[in-house]
Amino acid sequence: MKMLTILLQAQGDGGLGMILMLVAMFAIMYFFMIRPQQKKQKEIQKFRNSIERGQEVITAGGIYGVVRDIDEVKNVLILEVASGVRIRVDRNSVFASAASTENYAK
Repeated sequence: MKMLTILLQAQGDGGLGMILMLVAMFAIMYFFMIRPQQKKQKEIQKFRNSIERGQEVITAGGIYGVVRDIDEVKNVLILEVASGVRIRVDRNSVFASAASTENYAK
């Protein structure tokens, strides 16, 4: 970053240096903030589309359950959270697989 500043100062008082600095800052923000977030969102959407019956999942509200039924038309999952207790949740509210979070706890 210091090298870029030195190069821009050497060019003088022209507006071109300011434009180059802004472009460089936007490029840095894109590669360190925007691009990784987009990649993470794609992975989450891929997971949500691959949910199957019998899979253990966690909702965004922290409810653990097993997928018992999937309604593709309404985009709804039926989760069994306890023996005989079933709830309907929107597919987009499913956060992660319960198996993948157990690996982080260890």
